[in-house]
Amino acid sequence: MSERKQINFTIVPDETAAPPRIYANFCAIANTPFDCTLTFCEVLPLSEQEIRIAEGSTEHLVRAPVRARIVLPLQTLPALVAALQEHLRGLPSNPVGPVH
Repeated sequence: MSERKQINFTIVPDETAAPPRIYANFCAIANTPFDCTLTFCEVLPLSEQEIRIAEGSTEHLVRAPVRARIVLPLQTLPALVAALQEHLRGLPSNPVGPVH
């Protein structure tokens, strides 16, 4: 019987058919016991009419177009959080405040 041999791989992005960049300035986060869903949206400035309507109501609902939805297994989240924290530490100033 043959022995199993371990082979290590390094995964890198394949940029040969790079998708277009997508701008998002809002991220909604939802999770289950198995995965985490990041929904990236683009929030546009409100029009004068939308502002007037919002001033006259008690509930202010702004619909933001979804630009991308990414589902991640929970096992990947610690590495993602660590990478984001490391990136924030390298910024000249932290415009979003501390990461908790």
